Amino acid sequence: MRRLLCLYLVFGLSWSPVPAAAERIKDIAGVAGVRTNQLIGYGLVVGLDGTGDQTTQTPFTLQSFISMLKQFDIAIPEDARVQLKNVAAVAVHADLPPFAKPGQTLDITVSSLGNAKSLRGGSLLMTPLKGLDGNIYAMAQGNLVVGGFGAAGADGSKVTVNVPSVGRIPGGAMVERAVANGFADGKPIVLNLHRADFTTARRVADVINQTLGPDVARPLDAMSVTVDAPVNPAHRVNYLSLLENLEVEPGMAPARVVINSRTGTIVVGQHVRVAPVAVTHGSLTVTVSESIDVSQPGALADGATVVVPRTEVAAEEAINPMFKLAPGPTLDEIVRAVNQVGAAPGDLMAILEALRQAGALKAELMVI
Repeated sequence: MRRLLCLYLVFGLSWSPVPAAAERIKDIAGVAGVRTNQLIGYGLVVGLDGTGDQTTQTPFTLQSFISMLKQFDIAIPEDARVQLKNVAAVAVHADLPPFAKPGQTLDITVSSLGNAKSLRGGSLLMTPLKGLDGNIYAMAQGNLVVGGFGAAGADGSKVTVNVPSVGRIPGGAMVERAVANGFADGKPIVLNLHRADFTTARRVADVINQTLGPDVARPLDAMSVTVDAPVNPAHRVNYLSLLENLEVEPGMAPARVVINSRTGTIVVGQHVRVAPVAVTHGSLTVTVSESIDVSQPGALADGATVVVPRTEVAAEEAINPMFKLAPGPTLDEIVRAVNQVGAAPGDLMAILEALRQAGALKAELMVI
């Protein structure tokens, strides 16, 4: 009951239907073609304090190390037994923001690929970062910042805090190539909503037309709105700056109940309705307790003292009467009615699923 009341307090700040607040277009939509691109690379981290890869189990680390030495005209005999403890093979990834120009820096994340125990104190050697097309767009290098650490004892015991095999390098990559986009091609600008909604798309077009003139903006579907724009790139920047700061009242979200089956979190939307239905919910609690009795022979008896285990099993079923769940015109009444059951969040999931199967829950049930 207390956990359900906590849900009521957390998500029940305002139960009465209220109009949606106006939001800027830049907060609910993005410009088509203006996007982030993912980059990835493979490199080596050196300078570790004996916490690198065990090359007997990760031969690709040794292969990469030998290949790097060949670039500096250092040849290693084929029969040489090289054991590396201070080197780790890593994957490097970063996000290349739109309009990034050569010479700008990016934050990168470095993750161990082998069995390195920790990357703490290591330095990433020059690593090319490639895009999906195989071209190199940035070069990464620098000293790692690792938030996790670990300690181990001779008896095999160890303690690890956070994740020591992943680190970051702020500004650790430099952009070498810009990504082409169609922003300056002179074509109409297309605004893509973050959440598809026909009402919101229509309202975005209406607000733009009211500000800039009729038929400037036209909704294409529930996601996109096309807007006529100037051909000159400088004028397009000023034009888009005006558009993205216009305020629009988004359409109301659909009736939806979202359940996180892993954490037990349940979020009920504002427009959820429940048809008249009767609900009862009971739970069976089984308690098993173990105790030990000592049995001793008499003073003149021939025997030995023994330990006798004793097990007690008790079952208790909660009695929850059936009650009628009247139509809920507001979320407040729905929560108050469900709280009468006195179920935990895990049981509430089963109740909501049963309500949907019975056709009484007038909302979409999503399990994440």
